[in-house]
Amino acid sequence: YMGPSVHWDPSWIIIWPIPSSFETEQLKTERTIKFKLKQYSRRMVGLKPSDVPPPLGVKMMSAGAAACVADIVTFPLDTAKVRLQIQGEKKAVEGIRYRGVFGTISTMVRTEGPRSLYNGLVAGLQRQVCFASIRIGLYDNVKNFYTGGKDNPNVLIRILAGCTTGAMAVSFAQPTDVVKVRFQAQMNLSGVARRYNGTMQAYKQIFQNEGMRGLWKGTLPNITRNALVNCTELVTYDLIKEAILRHRLLSDNLPCHFVSAFGAGFVTTVIASPVDVVKTRYMNSPPGQY
Repeated sequence: YMGPSVHWDPSWIIIWPIPSSFETEQLKTERTIKFKLKQYSRRMVGLKPSDVPPPLGVKMMSAGAAACVADIVTFPLDTAKVRLQIQGEKKAVEGIRYRGVFGTISTMVRTEGPRSLYNGLVAGLQRQVCFASIRIGLYDNVKNFYTGGKDNPNVLIRILAGCTTGAMAVSFAQPTDVVKVRFQAQMNLSGVARRYNGTMQAYKQIFQNEGMRGLWKGTLPNITRNALVNCTELVTYDLIKEAILRHRLLSDNLPCHFVSAFGAGFVTTVIASPVDVVKTRYMNSPPGQY
């Protein structure tokens, strides 16, 4: 019997209540719940942010926003790249020739004005919102799907995840890429007819003249290019970062991420450049040229 025990004394009676097993387990449960709630509240207020993975929506929004900021900074370089890639398709206008990235930028500023470096920026930002949010935002989720949630996936799993997110992103964002490239390719010179005058007008005109296939023109070479980019960029980034951390050259912070991204970007550019030229020329071409 687990009730109160009675201890007789010659002069008085003292009663000590002995807790039952149910009361003991209830007390343990309450303490456990309080401890878990305390841990959870600490994680949610940011004391242990690494223990709380961000939700999918936050990942996609962060990837899209970061890509837009990067696009604004690097857009003149991208425009110069497009001009160099399409050079040779047609005769130079008024003897204008581009030589090198910075020579191209200098020539464009001198002949067309500084604003020409940002031709197609609106479509470029639209592309980043659609493209980067899927390609980067879904990468970890797709990688975990292929691995079943296991840590440290091998290189083949990373390549497969990169190809999957790249193909999904291209299929969704292709119209924005077509408009961006065509704006970057057109010259803002007096006496030279402009192909498009506005972003929405470009979408409408392409659809009217070339149909839905015009908006998704170059999807296959773009998927091929982005498969190479994703396989090389994401995998190389992971491998460089792991090597840096394994050899304790840097800690897992901003400089480590920057060095890893710089190395991955260099390797990716070298490998994907030929396919990128084909993709740009195909998307910019009129119907029937290729």
